[in-house]
Amino acid sequence: MIDLIAAALVFLGGIFALVARLGILRLPDVLLRMRSSTKVGTLRCGLIIAGVAVHFGDGAVVLRGIAIIVFLLLTAPIAGHMIGRAALRTGVKLWSPDEDVAASGEKAGSGRVEAGENP
Repeated sequence: MIDLIAAALVFLGGIFALVARLGILRLPDVLLRMRSSTKVGTLRCGLIIAGVAVHFGDGAVVLRGIAIIVFLLLTAPIAGHMIGRAALRTGVKLWSPDEDVAASGEKAGSGRVEAGENP
């Protein structure tokens, strides 16, 4: 039973790694990509480390796993903040929903359909 729990945690970590990779490839600007890489990256690493700690079950391994997860939770948001700050300070062009609407030739706005308009 312990092996199934450990395998499920490692598998979920792998799934979240794929989600983070897709987010980095598909999201339109640096701030959204940064969010994908830090939030999902922390979750995937935490799940994989938790799976390893469950599998081995040794007190020292569990303690190291907890320390690593706490370290990730403390440092990943700071790293993401610094990446975003550097992007803003260097003048990286950020994504705007109005740009996508203008590029597709549709009417610019909030995307909502008002009363009396045809969708």
